[in-house]
Amino acid sequence: MSSALNLNEERKIIEKFQHKTWNEIKTNDTWAIFKIMAEFVNGYEKMSKIGPCVSIFGSARTKPDQKYYKLAENIAYELTQNGFGVITGGGPGIMEAGNKGAHRGEGASVGLNIDLPFEQHDNPYIDHDKNVMFDYFFVRKVMFVKYAQGFVVMPGGFGTLDELFEAVTLIQTKKIGKFPIILVGSEFWNGIFDWVKEVLIGKFGNASAEDMDLIQIVDTEKEVVDILNNFYKKYSLSPNF
Repeated sequence: MSSALNLNEERKIIEKFQHKTWNEIKTNDTWAIFKIMAEFVNGYEKMSKIGPCVSIFGSARTKPDQKYYKLAENIAYELTQNGFGVITGGGPGIMEAGNKGAHRGEGASVGLNIDLPFEQHDNPYIDHDKNVMFDYFFVRKVMFVKYAQGFVVMPGGFGTLDELFEAVTLIQTKKIGKFPIILVGSEFWNGIFDWVKEVLIGKFGNASAEDMDLIQIVDTEKEVVDILNNFYKKYSLSPNF
């Protein structure tokens, strides 16, 4: 099954390029710039109106009867009760839980959807005027960071890790201002960050010990809200760049 899928993918790639000259490929890339610009403009126009929000990340595969779905919903609800809206990737699992909690709390419920071959579909808890569709991952990722006052990262897969480590990198390199990055679920996250501290930092010196100050690992909705509220006693709420 896997090899058949790989052959199909390879065939698609060959068909895509076999009838095009290098000049035709360059021309297509040039015109793609306008589509990318349109996604940025549409995203900026819609997101600039949402007010202070927190981005919630996590697995699309988490089921409604699982504890992290329920915890994500409760976190989102509590965020709305403390003046924050919620941004998610707009799909099922943890994303749905985040939008559901925001909807229940009558706060802004934003979904940044992307067209994917599996897993991704709109969840029903996104505000109708705050459901934004993207074709490009990198444009979508800009919206997650630019308009978030914090990241709440639930247990997830490679996409969740991608968003997490990109945010840490942007703050570490001072490309954006510092904001809270809160990992929920110590049973899930402790192992990864034990490795970061012991191997990546301690053994190889590939990051600084103070970089770990950017991240906090918690287990309850109260801890999430307390971290955000305490942080914004000192800093203003605004887009990150």
